[in-house]
Amino acid sequence: MPTLATTASHAHIVETLGRRIVGGELPPGTGLTLAGLEESFTASRTVVREAVRVLEAHGLLTSRRRVGLVVRPQAEWDILNADIIEWSLDSPRRRDVLIELTDLRVAVEPVAARLAAERAGDAERDELVRWATLLSDLGNQGLGDSDEYLDADIAYHRLLLKASGNALFEKLGDPIAEILRGRSVRGLTPGMPRVGTLEAHLATAQAIRDGREADAEASAREHLTLVSGEVEEV
Repeated sequence: MPTLATTASHAHIVETLGRRIVGGELPPGTGLTLAGLEESFTASRTVVREAVRVLEAHGLLTSRRRVGLVVRPQAEWDILNADIIEWSLDSPRRRDVLIELTDLRVAVEPVAARLAAERAGDAERDELVRWATLLSDLGNQGLGDSDEYLDADIAYHRLLLKASGNALFEKLGDPIAEILRGRSVRGLTPGMPRVGTLEAHLATAQAIRDGREADAEASAREHLTLVSGEVEEV
C-alpha cells in the first residue's frame, strides 16, 4: 500500500482496507499490524485502531495475540452490511454477488408480498400502489435508470418488507436498498425495464391492496424472475 502524503482519515482507512480485502487483494489469512498500517497511512495509532474496529465489526479482520491482525474468511464477513455490498459490487465478484443477492430477494420478497396482502394497513396498501404506479410511469418513459426511479424503487421495496409485519424481513430493507442503489449508480439498471417487470410490480401492489395473498406472492415472484434475468446478463 503506498504511503499517503497527508495523514489519512479514519473513513479513508476503512474504505481502502475494506475494498482491498473484499476485492481479494488481501486474501483470507493475510497478516497486518497496527504499526504497519500507521506507517502506510501516516495515521495515528488512535485513528488506525478506530478503523480496525469498524473492519472487525464488519467481520473482515480479527485480532490474534502475538500475530496481530488477520483477514478473516469470506464466510465470516457481514455480507449484508451496506459497505461490504458496495465494495463487492466494485470487485471481480460483482456478477456473482449480484446473483447471490438477487437469490435472497427471490426467497424473501414473494413471501413478504403474501404476508403484506394479509397484514398491511390500509395506508400501506394505498402507498404501495402509489409507488408502483409511479415506477410504471417512469419506466414507460424510459427513465428506469434515473434517480427518481431509484428513489421510488427503494421506497416501494422498503414498504413491501415493512408491510409484511415481519421484523426480520423489514431488517432486509437496508441491504436490498443498497443492491438497488449499487446497480443503478454503476449503470446496471436499464432505462427501459425488461418487458413485464413494471406490470408485475403493479400487479403485486394491487393484489396486496385487495388482500389477494396468492396473487401477490405470484406477481412478486414473476417480477423477481424477470429481474434475475437482467442481473444474469451483467
